[in-house]
Amino acid sequence: MATIRTAKAHWEGSLMEGAGQVALESSGVGTYDVTWASRANDANGKTSPEELIAAAHSTCFSMALSHALAQGGHAPTSIDTQADVTFQPGEGITGIKLAVNGNVPGLTADEFAEFAEGAKKNCPVSQALSAVPITLDVTFTA
Repeated sequence: MATIRTAKAHWEGSLMEGAGQVALESSGVGTYDVTWASRANDANGKTSPEELIAAAHSTCFSMALSHALAQGGHAPTSIDTQADVTFQPGEGITGIKLAVNGNVPGLTADEFAEFAEGAKKNCPVSQALSAVPITLDVTFTA
């Protein structure tokens, strides 16, 4: 069964001088301030579309990797993923770097890297963002 998740954005003013908020409606966990300056320069306590994409991508990748490992008979002890989304004003999102560290008993570093590459390819957020170059840095704790 399909699920729908909703976020709402409200913006006032021009792009450069204006400001807005994005609300995570489905979960109700929060409303976050956004500005052009927080997107193109320092965050200064505000979020951006790229940070929200990074949150979605790091979470989805971790879930996909955990599932693939468990299906392969290797339940992970832990998976830690960071997603860095690069935004270049005037160009848009120019790249995403995933960095994952896993602790999976019974696997070698090479085997873990294979599972991680599969998760990068098959995670639904990676697939949705396939127009953007996505790189993967893998570390492993035995």
